[in-house]
Amino acid sequence: MTAHPVKDFDPALPPEAPLAMPVQDLGRVPPRRGPLVATHATYAARAAAVVLAVVIAVFLTREMHAVLSVAKLTAIEIVMLALFATTIAWIAFAFSLAVLGTGALVYRRLVKRHFLSPRSKPSTRTAILLPTYNEDPARVFATAVATAESLADADVHEAYDVFVLSDTTDPDVWLAEEAAFLAIRAARRPRARIFYRRRMKNVERKAGNVADWVRRFGGAYPAFIVFDADSVMTPRTLVRMTLALERRPELGLLQTVPLLVGRWSLFARLQQFAARVYGPVMATGLAVFSGDAGNYWGHNAIIRTRAFAECAGLPHLRGTAPFGGPVMSHDFVEAALMRRAGWAIEIDASLSGSWEESPPSLVDLAERDRRWCQGNLQHANVLGAKGLHPVSRTHLVIGILSYLSAPLWLAFLLSGLMLALQAHFVRPDYFAADFLLFPTWPVIDSERALGLFATTMAVLLLPKLFGLLVAMISGPVRRGLGGPLRATGGVVLETLVSALLAPVMMALQSAAVFQILAGRDAGWKAQRRDDGSVPWSEIAKRHRWHTALGVALGVAAFAVSPAVFLWMSPAVVGLVLAIPLSGLTARATPRLAALGLLSTPEERTVPPMLVRARVLRREIAAALGAERDAVARLLDTPALAAFHTGTLPAPATPVCPATIDPPFVVASARLDAAGSVEEAIAAMNRAEIAALLSRRDGIERLVAKARPQAQAA
Repeated sequence: MTAHPVKDFDPALPPEAPLAMPVQDLGRVPPRRGPLVATHATYAARAAAVVLAVVIAVFLTREMHAVLSVAKLTAIEIVMLALFATTIAWIAFAFSLAVLGTGALVYRRLVKRHFLSPRSKPSTRTAILLPTYNEDPARVFATAVATAESLADADVHEAYDVFVLSDTTDPDVWLAEEAAFLAIRAARRPRARIFYRRRMKNVERKAGNVADWVRRFGGAYPAFIVFDADSVMTPRTLVRMTLALERRPELGLLQTVPLLVGRWSLFARLQQFAARVYGPVMATGLAVFSGDAGNYWGHNAIIRTRAFAECAGLPHLRGTAPFGGPVMSHDFVEAALMRRAGWAIEIDASLSGSWEESPPSLVDLAERDRRWCQGNLQHANVLGAKGLHPVSRTHLVIGILSYLSAPLWLAFLLSGLMLALQAHFVRPDYFAADFLLFPTWPVIDSERALGLFATTMAVLLLPKLFGLLVAMISGPVRRGLGGPLRATGGVVLETLVSALLAPVMMALQSAAVFQILAGRDAGWKAQRRDDGSVPWSEIAKRHRWHTALGVALGVAAFAVSPAVFLWMSPAVVGLVLAIPLSGLTARATPRLAALGLLSTPEERTVPPMLVRARVLRREIAAALGAERDAVARLLDTPALAAFHTGTLPAPATPVCPATIDPPFVVASARLDAAGSVEEAIAAMNRAEIAALLSRRDGIERLVAKARPQAQAA
């Protein structure tokens, strides 16, 4: 793709169509749209899932009690029992969802086969939103162009507009985004319209970015589809989602289940394989359980604009970060508020053609998880909101427990070690204050403990087997996984590597929870999305304490007995090997790929949409040229300078203290004092450069400073 000077720009944005989006009151139930009554099948599915989970949790907790209660329970044993009961209830519920999903998928594939093929075109206009924050502009605009082209090829482009909504704060990325936008406009290729907007202040992060679009343009679009920076969806899927909203006036949000694609590191391929084999079972189970009170995951979903505007304006939570302030994990809350007002929220796990990318390494997953952890724990302040549907509250609880489970398992592990240490080193008290004929000391039923361990592992691992069996029913999926033998080998490999990584994830998530409880805010950073980009030095720095924890646990366990060391060995080995495990899994695995292990249908036959997006990314990157700083790019490209200046707001007049921008004042002073533009920019930080580029008088100052240099040259 070659960028040419553009003299007459199409508008960067369409005419505004404002739509009110009031902030919701969590303490007051709003007027409901109308009663939504779940089907008998949904009620039966929910009851079955809850009963099965309760039966499993009660049975395993009783077995644990029997293991520990050979003699009178000690204080440590009581703590262990409480921790086990809490964590096993979480595992049992996940197992029950897997059973629901397996039953539903087997029924659909063997008994009730149906193929949804939309034959009509959408009659309404839908916006496709690509929120971006300091992402690679070539990646973002490649997705935008690939989506627009595919809609044009499907002859439905008149029904869709694509918006790139930037919250970028890095000035270099900002100007590269504008240059990429001009490059695709100059090429004149996509027949679907693509618009670009950058907010001057990224208030309330992604939720505020989308809300700003709703308030400015939502009145012109009955529905909008949200992408993430790494999302890709086929036009067939987009049309099916739009038609679903048109045909069902009670439907407020429809969430797809995106598959993971596009990565070649071992860590990412493990995630992709797991999502392809086990994901459909779990997602279908959750969809069946949720019914019309489903959830929203922030992307790859279609939303009815009016319903969202009326119901999903998020309030600031009381207090300061990390628990107060803007809602971080906004998607769960937006879905809960829409369902509270009577709109159906559904998860459709049968919609194919919806993809996203996996983090390429454990370090990157931990970075993202730290932010998600804070957002999910923040939901504790939303649980008490009035009028929420019980299933919506369940989604919030699931989100909270998904991170609290890590420190609970760690506490259970440590309490077991303390119990062993107590039994080995602490002498029994024969002369307690209350006279007893026999001393009180910790005793466990080792034979029953082995049975409990086997049963617990079955509850943990059977969903993987369910997923494999369901995958083998579908011919295309079976072939895409490499056949039954390779698919089974992939499950074994994924299980082994995941078991080694699990203790490290447990430690990472536990640390995140403790940091959040201590008041540390996660902030908001752009995600790293490229394979093999984590240096070993960063990996060693992130995992050195995990290695130390593994060594300490191993030494303590071995000091008790070799048997205790063997019991602790899965956790000890994973933690001790944290650095090499994290580093090696972050690298590509061509040998495993050549053997066909961990392969997925999308890896063996890459969907055309993904191929096109990759080609476009390279073309747009070539059009942008080498990485350049924002000011140099602006001053060297008159068309870009004209476009950039035209998108800036008119200067505020008259100037008053409230309108003074300190970074702009500092940047202006540095520019005046410096001998050249380059010298001035070198003295500024990113916030100051961004402030200078955010105002028309700042651009004028830059141009005036650069003009004598250009004349001298």
